[in-house]
Amino acid sequence: MIAAEETFDGTWPYPARFTEAAGFRQHYVDEGPSRPDQTIVMLHGEPTWGYEWRHLIGPLSRHHRVIAPDHMGFGKSETPQDRTYDASEHILNLESLLVDTLDLTDITLVLRDWGGPIGTGFALRHPDRISRIFATNTVLPLADDIAPLMKANGAESRWFQWAHSALSDGSFEQILGNAGHTIAHLMIDLQHVARPEIATPTWIRAYSSPFPTPAESRGVIAFPRQVLEGPQGPQPGPPSMEAVAALRAVPAMLAVGMRDTALLPEYVIPSFRLAYPDAPVVEIPSAGHFPTEDAPETLLALLELFLQTTSART
Repeated sequence: MIAAEETFDGTWPYPARFTEAAGFRQHYVDEGPSRPDQTIVMLHGEPTWGYEWRHLIGPLSRHHRVIAPDHMGFGKSETPQDRTYDASEHILNLESLLVDTLDLTDITLVLRDWGGPIGTGFALRHPDRISRIFATNTVLPLADDIAPLMKANGAESRWFQWAHSALSDGSFEQILGNAGHTIAHLMIDLQHVARPEIATPTWIRAYSSPFPTPAESRGVIAFPRQVLEGPQGPQPGPPSMEAVAALRAVPAMLAVGMRDTALLPEYVIPSFRLAYPDAPVVEIPSAGHFPTEDAPETLLALLELFLQTTSART
């Protein structure tokens, strides 16, 4: 775990908050006015943590309440050694935070990478609490027809080509288990940061700090492994048709970094349109897998426009 008071040279100025509602010490940011215009929940991906939202939290929290949790095993959250780290576990952890601890309603979900499946899984359990979904470089599992698209993505994606090869030659856990040393390679090369000049010593320290040992890297290992080998524990049954229909009825938007080499836009965009055929899709040509890093100003402007031009579901 990163120390609670760590600010990474002032680039992460947000006070740390913690809950143990899910049976481990989970960190989250909770910023904004006491009477916010909106409640925004921002879910990070792999191998990042809430730090990837740092450029958006400050501006958004001037008028909105912004919640940015760290998934179990990432950021300032604890890495318990007795968990599978399946997505289903992360969904229950999120439920413990957003429902049991914070009791949030009228939520705008902002999702990237693994934040998409985790946030969607939570939303399917609590569709009445969700008002909007803003997705960026992620997949929302709300349509049965996405499976062929994801299979094609896995065959062509630089990230998954590497992962398959690394599993075959035995280097998979060695590289991901040493994410504290390999983080720049994982993010800049395999998933693609389009502006590598942003990888300052502070940036590298912020993203490598959660993973000082293989034991602390369990989360970063588990996400790609469950795609390649399947979940490690029992999984919940399929969601109800009513919950899927309710979520597909909320306002949604997709912003896509077009230089992504992990989740390829030619598969991510049509998978989104299967669930939201009439929702806006905005392409960001200059961004890769991490628009939060490559184009945060653009992402912020799109999100603010989305909030201003959509209404909460009634």
